[in-house]
Amino acid sequence: VQLQASGGGLVQPGGSLRLSCAASGSIASINDMGWHRQIPGRQRESVARIISGGNTYYGEFVKGRFTISRDDAKNTVYLQMNNLKSEDTAVYYCFMHVKATWGSTNSYWGQGTLVTVSS
Repeated sequence: VQLQASGGGLVQPGGSLRLSCAASGSIASINDMGWHRQIPGRQRESVARIISGGNTYYGEFVKGRFTISRDDAKNTVYLQMNNLKSEDTAVYYCFMHVKATWGSTNSYWGQGTLVTVSS
């Protein structure tokens, strides 16, 4: 199973970006999907998570600015980020808890996509 993240880039404060992360491989089902981020010099922190039933969870710093969604037909998770702030600058990593076709369940991470918020 491999995860491929995309959508990062440079955006001005107050702007928006949409991150995507698609899984490929021998996938039977995916439970949790989500995003973490790592700001230079700080520990990785949870940004958002969405479970298979559709319930969503966000880090406190999100404060209504981000929306996580998923497309199970495409094995893809999205993160719509609005009203971005300079402190959102980080490398964003997607993750998924995947049940493979042979029965085992493991966590997988994407390669990270850099989001830079700067004027």
